[in-house]
Amino acid sequence: MTSSNNRTASQNINPIFLDRWSPRAFTGETMSNDALLTILEAGHWAPSAFNYQPWRFVYALKGTAHFDALLGSLIEFNQGWAKNASALVFVVSDTLSRPADGGEAKPSRSHSFDAGAAWGYIALQALHSGYHSHAMTGVDFAKAASVINLPEGFHIEAAVAIGKVADKSILPEGLQAKEEPNSRKPLADVTIEGRFA
Repeated sequence: MTSSNNRTASQNINPIFLDRWSPRAFTGETMSNDALLTILEAGHWAPSAFNYQPWRFVYALKGTAHFDALLGSLIEFNQGWAKNASALVFVVSDTLSRPADGGEAKPSRSHSFDAGAAWGYIALQALHSGYHSHAMTGVDFAKAASVINLPEGFHIEAAVAIGKVADKSILPEGLQAKEEPNSRKPLADVTIEGRFA
């Protein structure tokens, strides 16, 4: 059993998995391009089928026109708190496997799975670097595709806000009560030996 961050895992795991959570209250302070690229570098090293690396990370730092454009692609609710993030990242995946030799592109079965692994690495590196991250699918995907000039065959998986945690009092009252690490279902509810019943 492992306990950290007011959470308890039933098995002995590294506490970083319990320390990672998805806050909405961010300080709004700026971060350096190098700090963000360090976090994205970790995502870049995620595993992928055939080492194809289908992920792409479209990012913007707070205080730039790109940040405002990405922020404007989120649904209104998420804009309300994500405006205080230090960076926004759109995780995009290539839905096609495109051979390096110029051969015919074929649908990729694992593009979303692989991009999800990259997001997980980003979340853990953000924490290791002194930041927190919050992934969201509350995005106006059609607007976002236009804003980032999404190439054909690519899919926006999610947006990610990254920043330093602020006191929850900066959030609207309704969100303050939710601003704490949540728990998980019991492990037995999500693990199945051999086959579904």
